[in-house]
Amino acid sequence: MKIGIPKEIKTREYRVAATPAGVRAMTSHGHRVFIQQSAGSGSGISDAEYEKAGAVILSKAEDVWSEADIIFKVKEPVDPEFERMKQGQIIFTYLHLAADEKLTRKLLDRKVIGIAFETVQLADGSLPLLAPMSEVAGRLSIQMGCSCLEMKNDGKGILLSGVPGVAPANVVILGGGISGLNAAHLAVGMGARVTIIDISLNRLRYLEDLFHSRVTTLASNSSNIEESVSLADLVIGSVLIPGARTPKLITRDILSRMKPGSAFVDIAIDQGGCAETSRPTTHDNPIFMESGIVHYCVANMPGAVPRTSTMALSNVTLPYMMTLADKGWKQALDDDRALAKGLNVCKGALTCGRVAEAFNMDCVDYSSL
Repeated sequence: MKIGIPKEIKTREYRVAATPAGVRAMTSHGHRVFIQQSAGSGSGISDAEYEKAGAVILSKAEDVWSEADIIFKVKEPVDPEFERMKQGQIIFTYLHLAADEKLTRKLLDRKVIGIAFETVQLADGSLPLLAPMSEVAGRLSIQMGCSCLEMKNDGKGILLSGVPGVAPANVVILGGGISGLNAAHLAVGMGARVTIIDISLNRLRYLEDLFHSRVTTLASNSSNIEESVSLADLVIGSVLIPGARTPKLITRDILSRMKPGSAFVDIAIDQGGCAETSRPTTHDNPIFMESGIVHYCVANMPGAVPRTSTMALSNVTLPYMMTLADKGWKQALDDDRALAKGLNVCKGALTCGRVAEAFNMDCVDYSSL
């Protein structure tokens, strides 16, 4: 199988899909790996390291796409990558289609086989290929939230931890999944007063036990969200419904009740965001003001720490990549139900029910294709 790894071209995206160790594993199985020149430079990986591992370095992105049976990426295709996709080509990457109808239709028009990292799902409901980036984004959310609270960014001018004699900040985390848990770890460690809101009581019991009552846990309902958010200095949006558009839990009305200069970091922006005021931003212009609240809505947060993110992502994606290359997509999906749930589009057919619901489109069971 011929595997292509292009350089990411989304704004300030420095991650790369494979490490030299991953390339070595793929080539040792007889696959050919084509990597675009300097694809790994942002993650501190040189072309020479890839060549030593057996990769072929190509100078142009067009050549990588043209050669490959499988495109192995980190972020969803963007212009001008749309026209580089060819019929029957496998695209294995984060797609987040429920928040992007244009991309969904482009993938359908190009008749590719799109397998999304974020919807690969194990029998226990966990998302193995989303988990490491959720961990990174969760921890980054507190780091970025601290910056948003600084006066230079029109924030309140408060220190999250407080100091002796001065109260710490109130942090509210919507969603107690992996990203929410990691956000809480950092916030609690810094001494903030942390409230976690989640729809699952079992998850809240787990978090209560994990943090030894150092966090407040609340069941997710409109009253608890409204009251907690209105008193928060920093709100972290980490709500996730696999493959689906994120529900808008924070209305403009709720947001308007927050004190001016408070901050909101929306980790869920990849799937549309969990506030009515959320809109995607980039690492070049990460924040904006809305109703007096500092918003941070960068759609590729882990791209800010590419070396850590690349290593963490490669650890979990490589085994699935090897399965696809060794068996071909049909056999790989038949043998692995978790991987089969990652299939979002297939040769012009939409195969992810939650994406279909988001855009009122028809959905086809992949087994019938």
